[in-house]
Amino acid sequence: MTLEDHKAGAAAPSAAAVDASIAAASSAVLDYRKPDGHWVFELEADATIPAEYVLLRHYLAEPIDTVLEGKIANYLRRIQNENGGWSLFYGHEFDMSASVKAYFALKMIGDSPDAPHMKKAREEMLRRGGAIKSNVFTRIMLALFGVVTWRAAPMMPVEIMLLPRWFPIHLTKISYWARTVIVPLLVLMNKKPRARNPLGVGIDELFLEDPKSIGMTAKAPHQSQLWFTGFNLLDKVLRVVDPLFPKAPRQRAIDKAVAFVTERLNGVDGLGAIFPAMANTVMMYDLLGYPKDHPHYVLARQSIENLLVIKDDEAYCQPCVSPIWDTALTAHAMIEVGGEKEVASAKAALDWLKPKQVLDVEGDWIEKRPGVRPGGWAFQYNNAHYPDLDDTAVVVMAMDRARGTLNAGTKYDESIARGREWIDGLQSKDGGWAAFDADNLEYYLNNIPFSDHGALLDPPTEDVTARCVSMLAQLGETVKTSEALARGVEYLRRRQLPDGSWFGRWGVNYIYGTWSVLCALNAAGVDHADPVMAKAADWLIAIQNSDGGWGEDGNSYRLDYRGYERADSTASQTAWATLALMAAGKVDHPATQRGIAYLIQFQGKDGLWSEPQYTGGGFPRVFYLRYHGYSKFFPLWALARYRNLRNTNSRFVGIGM
Repeated sequence: MTLEDHKAGAAAPSAAAVDASIAAASSAVLDYRKPDGHWVFELEADATIPAEYVLLRHYLAEPIDTVLEGKIANYLRRIQNENGGWSLFYGHEFDMSASVKAYFALKMIGDSPDAPHMKKAREEMLRRGGAIKSNVFTRIMLALFGVVTWRAAPMMPVEIMLLPRWFPIHLTKISYWARTVIVPLLVLMNKKPRARNPLGVGIDELFLEDPKSIGMTAKAPHQSQLWFTGFNLLDKVLRVVDPLFPKAPRQRAIDKAVAFVTERLNGVDGLGAIFPAMANTVMMYDLLGYPKDHPHYVLARQSIENLLVIKDDEAYCQPCVSPIWDTALTAHAMIEVGGEKEVASAKAALDWLKPKQVLDVEGDWIEKRPGVRPGGWAFQYNNAHYPDLDDTAVVVMAMDRARGTLNAGTKYDESIARGREWIDGLQSKDGGWAAFDADNLEYYLNNIPFSDHGALLDPPTEDVTARCVSMLAQLGETVKTSEALARGVEYLRRRQLPDGSWFGRWGVNYIYGTWSVLCALNAAGVDHADPVMAKAADWLIAIQNSDGGWGEDGNSYRLDYRGYERADSTASQTAWATLALMAAGKVDHPATQRGIAYLIQFQGKDGLWSEPQYTGGGFPRVFYLRYHGYSKFFPLWALARYRNLRNTNSRFVGIGM
């Protein structure tokens, strides 16, 4: 019997096995619930964030917390690769910037450069060309510590704050995350402070040349030579004329940057509710002479502490937290399970989510969409200036399900209406939706020297568009009655790749994108026999692993991607694939049955799944995320969906996700 014959003849998991798996997983997930009814799971990135946390403390010359630093050092040593370096995600080979920062932090904590793990790390970095290969953000950090000069980083005049909106470079033309990181950074790059660094630690040994001699970064692979050359010439001009800039306008620019940050300080949740922006805010306030007990400094500094995950032997710093996302998705899973405890937990979760809706703050998105009323939800506990469409769509769909399944009546009607209105208003001109803004399509900006990461923009993406289409369709709109929905569906049809898959911007990767889009097209009424759906389902079936699961890693984001490359199966990606196949009408297909069997087979004794892989996206090729909740609620959701559909005659998924 061939492997294909075995696949075709795979027996469906027994109803008893499915029920037992659901019960165990549901009980385990319920145990993670917070007392007020919400969920928030750990959100782990790579070595850079905990390393930067350590370096920030030494930059500020804060009292050394030997216990905390010891735990962070344990974490950094544990995630070091066999080759001596550090990577961007589980299984990734090496990243220079992550390695430089991790080494610097460990040396700052007290690890001897002669220790075997430090020697191995240093040798690997030097073998790969040394720390000169670091990215722009790492070079700025090294300039702040005096390891390199500011010639190694691009010019970013603080006068950017004063440019008119029509100018090719303007804050409204870049993404929210870039905006919040850059504004306080402009002040730092203008005044060029030096870290206090009381221990006097440096890392000259990571360079093959005198670190003070290095200049600007080379062109990044994603950048156009023509555009990069032009911006590089502009950089050289700015360096010459910078000393000649008038002092009065420069001070106005600094004042405007400070006002921008202070207006969006966001309490103890921090500027933009993301670590890099928070850290830059603290350094900016410190540079400007704010006393340590100044309310703004206190809030900015505390926001960073709130990101720490401290365990018995290890600690690390999260890039941000994800309570709205975690709670909304887990509520969907609990609604799908449908038991008494699960229904009660979903109701409590939605009641927790309801007041988190942003109804009274016109965030930065208003610049592109004046007149649109606020109505979104953020990703974090609080981030009123920066709600996102993905979270909003998922929350609205959960609340809409509660109106029927949970007998919520009209309780959430106003919340749903405002969320729907806001998403309608944020559709981009190409028919798609982005995460935080509309029509952020100034692609030329990814060619400026500062954008070697290639993530300066927030354009529409397939996965977020799919979520918005799913929401509109679940709320009763059709391609015939809704122009927004019709344009969204057409965008998704247009963006399908030749192999049948869709790109996944915020989850890894084509499995995530294809799951998102198949759910949306199904909800929008696209026939399962339509080539756009059939081809996608065939692609998923073709890439299923021999163990019955699905897997894909961050290498799929590389610029020379030529098609799917096999990776180890994961619980979250297997859940996405089975949910996608069910949305495509293939509940009884052997591939779906084998996927469900995989989830049952590899479920742990605690009712959950082990998943060290990073299946969340931050910035393709630069920053990846391990959502600790993904391997908990997504498999539960898939198992419950499978059981529910097998218990009906229609086999049709009648909701958006």
